[in-house]
Amino acid sequence: MRSKNEKPIETNKNPELYEVLKIIEKEKGISAEYMITQIKRAIRLACKKTYNSMDEDILINMEEDTGLFEVFLNKEVVEEVEDSRKQIHLDEARKINSAVRVGDKIGIRLDTKEFGRIAAQKAKNIIRQGIRDSEKGQALAEYQSKLQDIVTVTVEHIDRNEEGEAGDITVRLGKSAAILPKKEQVPNEVIKENDRIKVYVVDIKSDGKEPHAIISRTHPGFVKKLFETEVPEIFDGTIEIKYVSREAGSRTKIAVYSKDENVDAVGACIGPKGQRVTTIVETLNGEKIDIVEYSDDPKKFISAALSPAEVIKVDVDEEQKISTAVVPDDQLSLAIGKNGQNVRLAAKLTGWKIDINPQSGFYGEDKPAKEEKSEE
Repeated sequence: MRSKNEKPIETNKNPELYEVLKIIEKEKGISAEYMITQIKRAIRLACKKTYNSMDEDILINMEEDTGLFEVFLNKEVVEEVEDSRKQIHLDEARKINSAVRVGDKIGIRLDTKEFGRIAAQKAKNIIRQGIRDSEKGQALAEYQSKLQDIVTVTVEHIDRNEEGEAGDITVRLGKSAAILPKKEQVPNEVIKENDRIKVYVVDIKSDGKEPHAIISRTHPGFVKKLFETEVPEIFDGTIEIKYVSREAGSRTKIAVYSKDENVDAVGACIGPKGQRVTTIVETLNGEKIDIVEYSDDPKKFISAALSPAEVIKVDVDEEQKISTAVVPDDQLSLAIGKNGQNVRLAAKLTGWKIDINPQSGFYGEDKPAKEEKSEE
């Protein structure tokens, strides 16, 4: 069956439509090209419903540059019309193209107003959904670019209880809002509205809804990323951060390893005159940081993890992953730490249960410290 699509010389234009699209593009950041695609889709749906037509029988011409907006429907030329939605009488067809014959198909230009409210609503809904989907996609892409990274955000709102105590914090992350939960805030840290603070993007959740970022100031990854920023040898891969254990606002232990035997991993992280680690400590509002050297030998690793305490020897039970560290009597309190923090963080860092014993075997006021293996 031959097709005789002879486009009339006069064309339909709708420059106002494209002006609206340009405004939406500017305000919402959604390309006009994307919206034109959605409009064409809506028109095709309307044509299918109104004329019971196939995709190949619908021709849509939309040109942003010229303002062109035309819709053509291919109809079969017949001598007797049985279905006006799909057919056109030979006499009517020849008014458009005198060369057509019965059996040909000819493009009939439609008045876009002919689609009525249903078509308009379909287009409106599709464009609205398209805008939502595009904005969602843009937000997701923006979040994903920041995943497991540190970003600076602006504090917009702080929830407070009846006593005035601060709770969850709403921050501005790019074009979207994010929540910094109370549990992800550093204890005793004072944050005010309009403050600019750094947060760590732990994860991105979508779940079919609007994407949102899981952010934290207490996550061990926050400290890890600070070291990657401050220590070039970590950034270029010469030094590897193996493990981090942290009690936010108080103390962090970080285990590092140099792939180059000529590079001192601990010294590089500390920096000349302690400059690098000092910068990180200042960012963390004075949080203490112990930088220790990682070793595949659990005895060496556990001994280093108990820094700043000196360790005389470490005995290990590799099957049960239990260790006993012996320290000088005057180092017992230091090895255990205030409220058991030092040995607790060492256990988290190494993945070993650690018992602390004094060299003399006598504890005095201190009691033996035992720390179960902890999960990161």
